[in-house]
Amino acid sequence: MPEHDTDTACESGSAFAWKVGGMDCASCVAKIQTALGKLPGVTEVRASTMTETLSATVDQTKTSPDEIETRVAGLGYTLTRKQAPPVSRDPRLGKANHAGEAEDGQDYRSGQSGPVAAAHGHAHAESGGARWWQTAKGQLVVLTGALLALAWIIKFAFPLAAYWAFAGATLVGLAPIARRAVAAARAGMPFTIEMLMSIAAAGALFIGAAEEAALVVFLFAVGEVLEGVAADRARASIRALGALVPKTALIEENGDAREVPAATLVIGQTVLVRPGDRIPADGVILSGTSGIDEAPVTGESIPNTKGVGDGVFAGSINREAALRVRVTKTAEDNTIARIIRLVEEAQEARAPTERFIDRFSRWYMPLVVGLALLVVLLPPLLLGGAWSTWIYRGLALLLIGCPCALVISVPASIASALSAGARQGLLMKGGAVIEAAAKTQVVAFDKTGTLTEGEPRVTDVTAFAGDEAEVMRLAAAVETGSNHPLAVAIVERTRALGSVVQSADAIRAIPGQGMTGFLAGQEVFLGAPRFAEERAPLPVGASERIAALEAEGKTVTALAADGRMLGLIALRDEPRVDARTAIADLKDLGIRPIMLTGDNARTGAAIAAALGLDYRAEQMPDDKVAAIKALGVGARVMMVGDGINDAPALAAANVGVAMGSGTDVALETADGALLRSRISDVVEMIRLARTAMANIRQNIAIALGLKAVFLVTSVLGLTGLWIAILADTGATVIVTANALRLLGFFRSDGTSSGGGGVRPGAGIEPATA
Repeated sequence: MPEHDTDTACESGSAFAWKVGGMDCASCVAKIQTALGKLPGVTEVRASTMTETLSATVDQTKTSPDEIETRVAGLGYTLTRKQAPPVSRDPRLGKANHAGEAEDGQDYRSGQSGPVAAAHGHAHAESGGARWWQTAKGQLVVLTGALLALAWIIKFAFPLAAYWAFAGATLVGLAPIARRAVAAARAGMPFTIEMLMSIAAAGALFIGAAEEAALVVFLFAVGEVLEGVAADRARASIRALGALVPKTALIEENGDAREVPAATLVIGQTVLVRPGDRIPADGVILSGTSGIDEAPVTGESIPNTKGVGDGVFAGSINREAALRVRVTKTAEDNTIARIIRLVEEAQEARAPTERFIDRFSRWYMPLVVGLALLVVLLPPLLLGGAWSTWIYRGLALLLIGCPCALVISVPASIASALSAGARQGLLMKGGAVIEAAAKTQVVAFDKTGTLTEGEPRVTDVTAFAGDEAEVMRLAAAVETGSNHPLAVAIVERTRALGSVVQSADAIRAIPGQGMTGFLAGQEVFLGAPRFAEERAPLPVGASERIAALEAEGKTVTALAADGRMLGLIALRDEPRVDARTAIADLKDLGIRPIMLTGDNARTGAAIAAALGLDYRAEQMPDDKVAAIKALGVGARVMMVGDGINDAPALAAANVGVAMGSGTDVALETADGALLRSRISDVVEMIRLARTAMANIRQNIAIALGLKAVFLVTSVLGLTGLWIAILADTGATVIVTANALRLLGFFRSDGTSSGGGGVRPGAGIEPATA
């Protein structure tokens, strides 16, 4: 153990904090908390996989911090102790700075100790962004895989040496697993998955099934590495969220502007936000009017025009004019920081489905071992049976009781399902996701970029003078060169009509109103109808037409030139072409669809009516989390989204699914992804998950059924060791072959990801499964 500076030692009953490497799943948290909870004087143990932190209150008269580090390192994790400075109070903010953070909001590291060596080698990937093959476990997987391949070569070249070759490969991979199993047992957890793997592999070696033992250990190690990689990528998504807020801000003091770190902004300061800049803090506009792109925060597809007195969010983008903004929230409390906390809390609060083998081992292995001991001891002691006969039968019982078939078959089904899905653009991050997706009863969709394309399109053109082409030509003339989503849509529609887009002269943006310019000597204005009406009167029936278009959730702009109202252009972010069909298919599966959108109620109602589903509008990220939690009372919820604003809801749902066209944060936070960004693929993902779970139940029934039969025959002496070996190997072959049927999974349209084998609809269960 490393030596720590005694000057940084805390007093009895003090709080300690550590950075933990390799803590990648809920079972890791449970192991650490259980192990430390048994130490005297250690209380308030908290561990987080998302932040890779561990904290505890320690009474050093009973347990020292070094003992805690020894116990956790024995479980296979790396530890770095962090100094916890006393809580101080910042007079500018009127609130405490938390231990572990400096005033600039950065992690306080000066009290770190050196990392605690993980002598036993943990199965998860280390933190710090290392590639999987650079980690200790990744290198162990490569080594074990190479030894396994070498053993197969030796088997064919030198059959007599095959056992020892496979045994060597097994022992290399099993050693760190067994050491962790022993450490966990000493900490009061005797039947962990590591213990199960150790017993299974050792038992296989004992009866000569070294080849099977080596393969089981190798597959287990590969799965653990993949779990670590996924966890590290999820943590990277949290860092990406924080990057949305600019690092610097321009504060205005005494008429001058100077650049300061955004993290140091305090309530009441005034910041200057130039066109194109990201807003550095939550605040209220003091002067200026501009279009604010809030897509990173709310998911709203069209920039909102905001002026004096309106609130703005950190991370949103100022599109048009300079603004002066008064800061209303500090860096740790701004909107993006809240989203980050929501993601972390939702990730930690959602307990993932426990792996079946780990649950099963809690009672199965003690039962089998106890039964084998009884078979060996009772007949000779009570009935005078021959020791050699009953030892032989006990060994046969242990052999047939070895859970190798179960250990291999469940991951085989999962791997086949994941492979079949990946070949069709349906990504699910592990077996727990498959199981949760199969139980889905409610699917909540984001609107912008999920149910819709994410970009506005011109839907209606009303010409009061001339024709549609002329109206679009004049409108495009003042929108050329703009990257505003509405401008891009207007220019694209004009070109689609075959018109040449000619740029107007003296184009000028009027903040909050629209665009103006001169074309062929006439002044052209394109903007909100109420501002266009100041330049030209609305024709008869125009007001009714505007109201009807807006009732459909469309954004209406009016075109005026030289005192005449020429026409109206309506735009809307339209639903994806397959959205309505997919919603109907979900209902056919007994699943309730609902839309959660940050858009206004009018737009939300229009889109929901067109697709035939329920909706909730004007949902901020925390509102979506609350909605997911409410929907999850008594039901399993899947959330489908694409934006950064969807990340907390994706994390809070039983299953979070990101559209492939979405942001990196949504993709990394989610449990799955639809690479082709098709709503219909949500249906296919659920169908695949249900089919996979049916396959897993079949495998369990086959494995346990065969074992039940041969357990009885072994005790009765009807079958010996070689039959037991054949039965165990046969069960493994059967369940593996059954799992491979998933590679032929058919989509509902009759297409397959590979060779046939699963008919359309096979394995589909009701939503209450």
